[in-house]
Amino acid sequence: MDGVRAVLLAGGEGRRMGPLGRGRLKPLVPFGGTSRLIDFSIANVHRSGLRDVLLLSQYEERRLMDDLHLVWNGRHHGFRVHFGPYDAVYRNSPGKLPERLPERTWPVERGTADALLSKAEYVFGQRGAGASEILVLHADHVYRFDYGRMIREHRASRAALTISYQRIERRYVHLFGMVEFDRNGLLTAFEEKPHHPTSDLVFAAFCVFDAATLRRYLEHLRGTDWQHDISRDVIPAMLAGGELIRGYEVKGYWEDIGTVDRYHRAHRGLLRAEPTLALGDMPLTVAPEVPRRLVPDGPGGHASIVAADVVNEGEIVNSVVYPGARIGAGAHVADCVVLPGAQVPDRARLASAIVLEDGSVQQCEAAREEVAP
Repeated sequence: MDGVRAVLLAGGEGRRMGPLGRGRLKPLVPFGGTSRLIDFSIANVHRSGLRDVLLLSQYEERRLMDDLHLVWNGRHHGFRVHFGPYDAVYRNSPGKLPERLPERTWPVERGTADALLSKAEYVFGQRGAGASEILVLHADHVYRFDYGRMIREHRASRAALTISYQRIERRYVHLFGMVEFDRNGLLTAFEEKPHHPTSDLVFAAFCVFDAATLRRYLEHLRGTDWQHDISRDVIPAMLAGGELIRGYEVKGYWEDIGTVDRYHRAHRGLLRAEPTLALGDMPLTVAPEVPRRLVPDGPGGHASIVAADVVNEGEIVNSVVYPGARIGAGAHVADCVVLPGAQVPDRARLASAIVLEDGSVQQCEAAREEVAP
């Protein structure tokens, strides 16, 4: 994996996440009873044998860096989250937070591609250890993946870019970036959120660039009227420029968590008889000292994920319950996600809902046609 620079884009505010995004950053939205959204990509980088991942954040970056420094840095020997121009002060504060950060000397980024340009010396240059490939990841995707084979195939093919893709039902393609390939596996079309999809293949939002090629296209686009976005600008420009772009199929579970209903449906998948992700496949970053267990719900093969310290005086059915939560006497909680420390009142009856930390309840629709499964 020498020469690979992993870059994690975490710039969104998560406005579509509704109450889940209030008072917290979207990458830190809890997921699966064990983790936060951003932890999946970081854990994948760690499992793939890379030494670090460069965080490129745009929204309240101090809050995000502080959290990741305490949760990830120093806990895994030989691996850390790198904070670019802020990294030195965090390295000098092992196990604690720095009092002050260096003054910002670069412009505010307007999109994912801008983030790569403004931190170019850490992405491409000497401080990026002379990267030959750039592995671009996002902070709101849930999946377990070893990037090693994808990177090896990318190198062997001498491609300018290798993009991940997945086959889904065509009626959901309009929610994603649609891709098409020829019989040799070369990209022939890429369209972000198409109105009339012509393919059932979608971009799974992580990819491997040849570093020099990526930088050349970013520098060219900087002087044009562009949207500062990798999917809307960089990849289409490379396709139009005749670059060799290959696909890499993601056959396992991968989920883009973009709305409250998709968040709720993704939790349902964890509780099936054959879960989308096993409990042991999810990084344990929320109250890691508290064990989690699968509690059978009875016939039908369903179970609940329940933290060992949950005070349960009611009934939990097919739900995910985080550490510190309490289910009141006589309460019934079914098909729910109960976030850390949330309190469900006595005799409450909740179904298909998310219970937030302050006790407020976000009702979710059991099946919405426009939401991908």
